[in-house]
Amino acid sequence: MNQNRFTYPVLLTIDEEDGGFVVTFADIPEAITQGDTVKEALAEAEDCLEEAIAAYMHLQRDIPFPSNNQNNQPVVSLAPAMTAKANIYTSMRETGFDCNKLARFINCKVEEIEKLLNPRYPADLTLLQSALTALGKKLFLIIQNTA
Repeated sequence: MNQNRFTYPVLLTIDEEDGGFVVTFADIPEAITQGDTVKEALAEAEDCLEEAIAAYMHLQRDIPFPSNNQNNQPVVSLAPAMTAKANIYTSMRETGFDCNKLARFINCKVEEIEKLLNPRYPADLTLLQSALTALGKKLFLIIQNTA
């Protein structure tokens, strides 16, 4: 099980011209953002990553795998719902499923699968789980206390 499939190392650089920090993703060159502080820049990077992955899905492109984090760089992950959607998307591409086939397999309407894959729609946890199961995946939910 690859728990880090949608966790990407980022490069934080000081913006000499405007101040603050610029965040770039080596694996997703289109994803560039910035923030006034490191904390703000990393928060913006989460949104930036989600938008970039959504664009890959919309354009029906393969989502790049994250590179190894060899220099202990900060990492940014997709939010849980988007992680599940991206996993469904990549699994469908790997298995040759389209929305019609997946809908038939889990006995739902094609429109439900299309909404499920659309990052702009809220995720239905039951439908996410059914889709992932149909694609040979298992959804785990882990809740931890924050520091």
